[in-house]
Amino acid sequence: MNTLQAVARILKTEGVEWVACFPSNNLIEAVAKEGIRPIMFRQERGALMAADGYSRMHNRQKFGVVITQGGPGSENSMGGLAQAFGDNVPILYLPGGPALTQHSVRPNFSPVRTYQSVSTYGEVLWRPDMTAGVMRRAFHHLRNGRPGPVIVEIPADVGTQEVPDAAMNYLPPKRSPQAPSASDVKDAVRLLLAAKKPLIWSGMGTLFAEASAELQELAELTEIPVYCTMPGKSGFDERHPLALGSGSSSTSLQARQWIQESDTLLALGSSLTRTSYGQPIPGGKVMLHNTESIEDINKDYNIAVGLPGDTKLTVQMLVEEVKTQLGPNGRKGQSNVAAAIAEIKQQWMSEWTNLLHSDDVPINPYRVIGELERTLDKDNSIVTHDAGNPRDTIMPFYTATVPHSYIGWGKTTHLGYGIPLMIGTKLAKPEKFCLNFMGDGAFGMSGLDIETSVRAGAPITTIVLNNGDMATYPGQYQTARQEFDVLHMTGDYAKIAEGLGAVGITVTHPSEVAPALKKAQQLNAEGKTVLIDVHSNMESRRSRFD
Repeated sequence: MNTLQAVARILKTEGVEWVACFPSNNLIEAVAKEGIRPIMFRQERGALMAADGYSRMHNRQKFGVVITQGGPGSENSMGGLAQAFGDNVPILYLPGGPALTQHSVRPNFSPVRTYQSVSTYGEVLWRPDMTAGVMRRAFHHLRNGRPGPVIVEIPADVGTQEVPDAAMNYLPPKRSPQAPSASDVKDAVRLLLAAKKPLIWSGMGTLFAEASAELQELAELTEIPVYCTMPGKSGFDERHPLALGSGSSSTSLQARQWIQESDTLLALGSSLTRTSYGQPIPGGKVMLHNTESIEDINKDYNIAVGLPGDTKLTVQMLVEEVKTQLGPNGRKGQSNVAAAIAEIKQQWMSEWTNLLHSDDVPINPYRVIGELERTLDKDNSIVTHDAGNPRDTIMPFYTATVPHSYIGWGKTTHLGYGIPLMIGTKLAKPEKFCLNFMGDGAFGMSGLDIETSVRAGAPITTIVLNNGDMATYPGQYQTARQEFDVLHMTGDYAKIAEGLGAVGITVTHPSEVAPALKKAQQLNAEGKTVLIDVHSNMESRRSRFD
């Protein structure tokens, strides 16, 4: 078999069931012959973002795979790679590359060389007899260490060359979870229990490690409240009395107070990266840091105790050490933390309840969020935001319940990510109701992939906030607005959806939102993709505390 056929056979051995793609690359035909389904997206970035959504749902057990052509195809893939790299999501990218004789000749484009800054590992498959070794290293990096994009570039001429039978000795690499030292765990627990106002900061590593049950046990044993980062949202059930909620640059009042006032912070499954798309952490705290990626420890903060390793193993060790130091019941029922959280939450929600039930026409986006909160079966739904206004309005107010019932994303934040993300998510979890919440500007970036959802048989629901403007900047660019109408845009998005084979629903009055959501759930269950075109206003209020 040739190199492309050998790569396809290895993908089949690894249990890959489908690949996202955009032509032209003969590897697409090779995987199809192995029984792997290729799904063509409307552009390369969307293919990568769908693979990202699929990987998020599988916790480093299965991975989204993407095939594109070399040259312009790989050049156009930058946005999807950067998003996955920023959010630490493992995906496998298999672009074509220039022939060996042209590989270093300008202007030929090498994805591995060019995308070193947005990938965790990359190799060029220089010779056919390297195929098994290159793919073994690729899957090892997908399963171990810092999660992120892995690139295997296949030069055009190498793809057609024969692989020696002796070189096809592929053995799938296993995950090798690591754990912190017992002495560091003991020191971390000692500091945590000595704190006056501690906080647990939970990131996406909690989800990838499937550590939600262990995290809940730790929180209950210590009576320490839990805040979830934007990528970590749904790692801790937000209905729990010790839940502070989650946040981007907007968050709940109770979360903000604990983040600002806590004296000790235990970060679990988080890179603790400073970002304008997350909550700032003031200085002067005792910081305890668990992460899979040891290079993140001490990166942005002074860390008193580093706990490098798998989050589930780490939390299990923390739980056992708490029981050793405090007894089997820890501090259960010995604090008023839950009552204090409830009191602050009630105060905060009283300021927002009217907006979440608003009867404004055009429709207030918070009314849409309120209806999502009241209408959806959260345990059997997966919801995501898009960039900008939708992210910062929904993040504090939509209650995440079971793991992966919400997908938070965005240390780098690409408009239009929500549609392909939800297609990949639906392919991973076909039994779930999958919904993305986006603005009209974001729809312009990826709206044609509504047709991909229809064609792929991955029925999703998209809510478009159709306000005719860029709502993230409601009070800015006055001259550009007044003289050139720079941020104004129009569209009948329900009609566009109909033209792409989906069902379009136009909503102009608040009373129509809940029925539209119920109709969308019914239509998705029948296999039909839905777009709800909500005629909304330019609400500028955010739950921020600057």
